Amino acid sequence: MTTDLLESVENGIATLTFNRPEARNALTQEMYPVLMEALPRLGADPDVRVIVITGAGGAFCAGGDVKNFAAAADGDGPAGYDFNQKVDGLRFRMQVAELIHKSPKPVIAAIPGPAAGAGLSIALAADMRIAVDTAKLTTAFAKVGLSGDFGGSYFLTKLVGTAKARELYFTGKVLTATEAEELGIVNKAVPADQYEAAVKEMATQIASMPTIALGFMKKNLNKALFDDLEQVLDWEAVHMMSCFDTEDHKGAAKAFVEKKAPVFKGR
Repeated sequence: MTTDLLESVENGIATLTFNRPEARNALTQEMYPVLMEALPRLGADPDVRVIVITGAGGAFCAGGDVKNFAAAADGDGPAGYDFNQKVDGLRFRMQVAELIHKSPKPVIAAIPGPAAGAGLSIALAADMRIAVDTAKLTTAFAKVGLSGDFGGSYFLTKLVGTAKARELYFTGKVLTATEAEELGIVNKAVPADQYEAAVKEMATQIASMPTIALGFMKKNLNKALFDDLEQVLDWEAVHMMSCFDTEDHKGAAKAFVEKKAPVFKGR
């Protein structure tokens, strides 16, 4: 267990908080196994309706710890690993982005401040992003001579298109959350004094929705990122018929006829 990542669950909202405010929540080796255990567990927990990933101390996540990179460059970093082992180790850690992207529960990245490098990539892997309007977002990799990881090149290209994604990667340009909202990277950028309420409102709204149906929606939308229409239609048909058998659908259909508000139980 590590105090570098905090977990809480309240009213169907699970919150995972990067907790290294002194380092702008830069990622540590201890965080990865905790994230890789927590994400699938929370995704399978029927009491969890939505997952929020955020950071403590006014930052989201600065990505990899550049101080450690510098130590490794000086020969002070961990030794005894060949190139292929290093690649395998990074690929293993990058499962975090996959777990977020494929989680059966909607995932919100709540960004109270800087999100850079792998930290931005992790935010991009989420389904939605809400940020303080002055928060700074940057791919950052080019500025430290790196090419990028944690799926940022995939997610950013899907969000803004190939030309803009390449610009943001090649230049390492820093965006405010307001600018990121205009590009479609951030769903909502809000003033700092409205941020916590806005995150709670979004998470609470999603937690009140039909969990099973949202999980199927997410599968459909993920499928639509790279498959053709015929394959997406096949998935939609299977998932739609599966939803017809849920308590949530049956109760909502009855409530609609009776002109009442539906109450979704995630079943």
